[in-house]
Amino acid sequence: MIRPRAIEVEPMNDYKLFVTFANQEKRIFDVKPYRTFPSFKDVFSNFNSVHIAGLSVAWENGVDICPDELYFDSFPAGNSESL
Repeated sequence: MIRPRAIEVEPMNDYKLFVTFANQEKRIFDVKPYRTFPSFKDVFSNFNSVHIAGLSVAWENGVDICPDELYFDSFPAGNSESL
C-alpha cells in the first residue's frame, strides 16, 4: 500500500498531531516516543510550530517525520485508543 501525503496538520494536547491526508483520512500521530531523539529536543518546546512540509510534517528547526512513519504509525482519528 502506498501511503498518501499529509495535506493538513494540527497540534493536539499531549504531543499528538491530528493529520489529514490526501485521501481524506484523518489520523492521529503520537510524537512522544521521539522525545529521546536528540534532534527532537527543540520540537517539544515549539510543538505548535508544526506545518506541512513536502509529503509529511516538520517544525521550524527543520526536524520532520518520515512520511511512511507519519501514516503507518498513526491511528484513525475515530479510534478511541488514539485519543
